Amino acid sequence: MTRATTVRAVLAAAVLLVSVLITLTMSPRLGLDLQGGTRMVLQAKDSETAKADRESTERTLEVLRQRIDSLGVAEPTLTRSGEDRIIVELPDVQDPRKAAEVIGRTAQLSFHAVQGPGSGKDDRADAGPTLPDEQGRALDLGPARLSGAGVKDATAAFDAQQGAGWTVSLDFHKEAGRDWTRLTGEAACHPVQDDRRRVAIVLDDQIISSPQVAPSVGCEVGLPSGSTQITGSFGADEARELALLIKGGALPLPVEIVEQRTVGPTLGAAAIDASARAALIGAAATALFITVVYRLFGALAAVALAAYGLISYAALVALGVTLTLPGLAGFVLAIGMAVDANVLVFERAREEHAQHPGRSLRSSLTAGFRGAWSAVADSNVTTLIAAGLLFFLGSGPVKGFGVTLAIGVIASMFSALVIARALTEMAAGSRFVSDYRGVNGIAFPGRVRTWLTRREPRLMRSPRRWLLISAALVAVAVLGIVVRGVNLGVEFTGGRLVEYSTSRPVDVERARTALAGAGFGDAEVTTAGAGDLSVRTGRLDNEGEHALRAALAKEGGATTKVRDELIGPSLGDELRRNALIALGIAVLVQLAYLAVRFRWTFALASVGALVHDVIILTGAFAWLGRTVDGIFLAALLTVIGYSVNDSVVVFDRVRELWAKARRVPLATIADRAVVQTVPRTVNTGMGALFILVALAVLGGDSLADFALALLIGICVGTYSSVLTAVPAALVLERSSKAPPPARKRSPGRRSGTKAARRDPLDNGARV
Repeated sequence: MTRATTVRAVLAAAVLLVSVLITLTMSPRLGLDLQGGTRMVLQAKDSETAKADRESTERTLEVLRQRIDSLGVAEPTLTRSGEDRIIVELPDVQDPRKAAEVIGRTAQLSFHAVQGPGSGKDDRADAGPTLPDEQGRALDLGPARLSGAGVKDATAAFDAQQGAGWTVSLDFHKEAGRDWTRLTGEAACHPVQDDRRRVAIVLDDQIISSPQVAPSVGCEVGLPSGSTQITGSFGADEARELALLIKGGALPLPVEIVEQRTVGPTLGAAAIDASARAALIGAAATALFITVVYRLFGALAAVALAAYGLISYAALVALGVTLTLPGLAGFVLAIGMAVDANVLVFERAREEHAQHPGRSLRSSLTAGFRGAWSAVADSNVTTLIAAGLLFFLGSGPVKGFGVTLAIGVIASMFSALVIARALTEMAAGSRFVSDYRGVNGIAFPGRVRTWLTRREPRLMRSPRRWLLISAALVAVAVLGIVVRGVNLGVEFTGGRLVEYSTSRPVDVERARTALAGAGFGDAEVTTAGAGDLSVRTGRLDNEGEHALRAALAKEGGATTKVRDELIGPSLGDELRRNALIALGIAVLVQLAYLAVRFRWTFALASVGALVHDVIILTGAFAWLGRTVDGIFLAALLTVIGYSVNDSVVVFDRVRELWAKARRVPLATIADRAVVQTVPRTVNTGMGALFILVALAVLGGDSLADFALALLIGICVGTYSSVLTAVPAALVLERSSKAPPPARKRSPGRRSGTKAARRDPLDNGARV
């Protein structure tokens, strides 16, 4: 065993040991779509006294945090998003109405002078609102003298010494304290029992307290800002609630709920179980497949695949990544895609061994790792680009998918280039493995490669023919988009989508009739699998949703909400616009990267194939009537990375062969490159398809559309990388004046030796 192999083995063992320790001692952080709960996005709005910027939004967030903490919600999470949005996650809160109560009233708190009993007239020079007090008596109020932003603290306490009972103490910030002193000093100038001696504390157009200034307070003297107490016939609960409203109601900015998602705990648990079954079955099928194809080395790659799963899971847990439903699907999908690097290496090793039959198995394997490096690096970088775009341009759970996909790519490279290499190099040193061709899996070319080599197909003899076929497929997809239309999800259109489970079966027509009779004539009702009903409406508040559920319960008995999504119209427009921006940036970034790594013709052809895949996948969903939402966007960007990944592998081989045979027609070189890379493409695609079929069949309704989109995308991407990208590059090269790529100098030439002449395009060519 060489020193390098020993180092890889030790490194692999160390990483695996750490991964095992993390897995045994730490638990994953589950998103609300897996553990159940409510997620709300609050949009901060400008007020008369404050602008919705980063600083004021942070203050608003802290006020909300105090309010939620005071009410005892288990492990709530509040984070600022951008300049003026706040994301609130409330685990185990299933009723959005309860969630709204937890967040509390979101209007600004204000303090007013009382100008007397309510007259109902608004012709006062200093008119403010007319509102009922705690006993229901109307009071005329002056304009707001200070806002809740000036409240520093409010606490409830029992005053046993002076016999005042439960009181609420107020503490103001410096400037607000002076305003409070002036306000109470002016009120103290009026006689006792006069309503004008009172100060009204208003929250959400409701007087929550209107205490009278004590007789001991002098006119124009007022109450000090640091020791003000509100007394009255308070009970303990009333005093605490008033303190909470004053302190928690002191929002610097008004906020509006622009997004609300509620997921029941049973849906998340079912998704985890289904994904686990899909992962086990899909991974087992993938491992069996590569073992059959590559024999012993395939079995060792399957061991490395299991190590990949352990390492990537430990990385997710150690980094504290929130595992969402799309992220879980991304983790499962990455298992199938992780075999790509191993397949690339093994196919290159087979070529090396076929070219030099007398070379040792270890040397062929080492040459395979060296020859496959550029294709492995480029293909994984393109997938990382897609993952990065998902994270930076996606929203909500889609970000989690981007994170898990990126971690999966990095972990797969480590498992293939370190763990699998260490295992296979150690096995290659065994005389038994080297001597028996049927054992190692490298010493024979494989059935697909043998068949292709014998037939020598000339696929690129007429590249325009393939481009016409691709254009016809795009036309069919565009026709579907125009005729059937794209069924945009509520995430992109705004509105509300609620899924219910009823104790008695209810067909769609009966449900529609019941909802129309309850005043929800515009509701769209469809089946959601397993007898559940999915109801989609326009703007619907939480009280309206409660009434809608009650109408369904009359037909279906006990009705349970499985999931609930509410998207404001402005946010829907923004998400739809961001989705288009994400796609545009994905295309441009991939074009720029490929133009740097390859020729501009190769880059443009790859991006053309990429756009071809995007249009066909969208058209397929239009024809099938499937929903296009954020999860579809995640699948679409993943398909982009996969499609470019395949094109990179083909063009990497074209570049190598062309550099070694600069005078050979490019079409001939392209034919040979396709023949040499098709086995890798087929074997890698099969690994991903096993996982996706398992997800589609076993993953449940939550992952069905995601798996379907990727199944279509991978099939179309495999086709386009060979029969769209390559023909397009051949057509573009006819108008290019750039010379063929330069050939790398071989060690023989550098040492002054003269290599024997041979055909660089024969089947044993070193590529």
